[in-house]
Amino acid sequence: MDPVIVVGAGPVGLALALALAQQGVPSVVLDESAGGEEPRPARTVVLRADTAALAERLGCATVRDEGTRWTGWRSMRRKQVVRQLALGAAPGDSPADETPAAPLHIPQHALTRGLRDAAGAERLIRLIGESRVDALEQDADGVAVHTRGPKSTWWRGSHVVGCDGARSTVRKLLDVRFPGRTAVERHAVATLRAELPWPDEAVLHRQPPWRAGGEEVTARPLPDDVWRLDWLLPPRGELVTPDTLVARVRGTLAGWCGDTPPYDLLDTGVYTVHHRLARRWRVDRAFLAGDAAHLLGALGAQGLDEGLRDAENLAWKLAHAWHHGASDTLLDSYQTERRASIAGRLRVADQALPALRGGGVLRGRLPGAARGHDSVLTDGHLGQGPLGAPPVYAHSPLAPEPAPSQILVGTPTGAPVADVGVTAPDGTSTRLRDRLGRGQLLVVLVAPGTGVWDRRHWQSAGVMPRLAAAVTALPARAELLVTEEYPGASAHSVLLVRPDGHLVASFAGVRPAELYAAADAARGGERSAVTGDRTADVN
Repeated sequence: MDPVIVVGAGPVGLALALALAQQGVPSVVLDESAGGEEPRPARTVVLRADTAALAERLGCATVRDEGTRWTGWRSMRRKQVVRQLALGAAPGDSPADETPAAPLHIPQHALTRGLRDAAGAERLIRLIGESRVDALEQDADGVAVHTRGPKSTWWRGSHVVGCDGARSTVRKLLDVRFPGRTAVERHAVATLRAELPWPDEAVLHRQPPWRAGGEEVTARPLPDDVWRLDWLLPPRGELVTPDTLVARVRGTLAGWCGDTPPYDLLDTGVYTVHHRLARRWRVDRAFLAGDAAHLLGALGAQGLDEGLRDAENLAWKLAHAWHHGASDTLLDSYQTERRASIAGRLRVADQALPALRGGGVLRGRLPGAARGHDSVLTDGHLGQGPLGAPPVYAHSPLAPEPAPSQILVGTPTGAPVADVGVTAPDGTSTRLRDRLGRGQLLVVLVAPGTGVWDRRHWQSAGVMPRLAAAVTALPARAELLVTEEYPGASAHSVLLVRPDGHLVASFAGVRPAELYAAADAARGGERSAVTGDRTADVN
């Protein structure tokens, strides 16, 4: 069968190719450049705990070697510390642990290099440089993509995914509109090496008491005493010259440290935040992901984080289609789930940020507003609340019909599951998150006390034989795992989890028929022919 064609070798395209390879699907990655990325210290990304874990699971060594997990967060206003939080080194150390998980801060070129190195070592991935797409054709059996470069040629694939950025050629060839708002915010950026008073802590300082601080400045640590500083610029086009930027650096460092400490300025820049959302993310066998599908990022680095979520969501669905064929329900669910999630994020940002930045009354416009503006911004930066929380696909077309034995647990249906410790089929202990991305459903039995028993005994005791038989009979490949405890779940609860880690349903006990129905819904039902253009336009 033909490989999946991935257009674009940035972090999203490389992550998608690696996720497909982990599920046995070959891909061709078409890179417009000759390969590699120029180091830009001022261009960094913040990954939430789950997307950082995804990058590491895909083999990106630089996540461990060149990224920094913040040890804490402090929010300041004028001269006062408004909020201070300690952050967990690793998420989900225990089901009762409520310490926020530390985001990962890493230079984008380092993340890209790590993903590229992993892709280069993967036999199922072909990286093709100096290949610019200029034509795309589809038929009932696949896609054809033409590239020009040193060797102009046609490439044949089962599907094509445009991960080629904000000016996506694939999106233009598909004639998909990309409406939205331009220049929502502007920020000045400086990356420098210096000793600040809060080693490894991130800082949000609003209305600092010195003149050069502006209305808001953020400091995010990187390894080796390197920091990225972002200043929110006035909406009406202040010209940022090298001299004015150096004045901001010196004034801010002096305000935090008492006087200007020694520093080494590594890189500077100005970036503009745009909010755009493609009307369609699927046109038959063609898909859009990352910046080709959406632009956001008013809190500094959300765009790439969401692009990696796109890749994880789409990879298992394309893998299922490649290996088994897939229904339109399954393939359309990528657009339904991810576009709705991004649209909700943009809607909240458009409603909240004017009040947050301007200090207006927020109550009644945003859930949880009573906590104050600073808390809302902090939650957004830390991957929580309406501006930053992971997506919940509560209204997904893959959600099963309610069943009598379904129960509520600590994870809402459609949300990412907690990363609890589990026992794998071979008896080894691991984390639930480590079993994701293999193209199979996960069935998790909550069985307190199994950790003290030899696997030979508990596998043949209680509900295990009946549950194992039910898992074997499911309409999609699945793996049975056992956990000692899960938040909000009682003994003998059974959780069905998608390959990307979102909860499908949870049941009180072993219910083979209901488990089967939920698994069938999660795979989108029976396979259907993929012909014609059936994805409706989105308002």
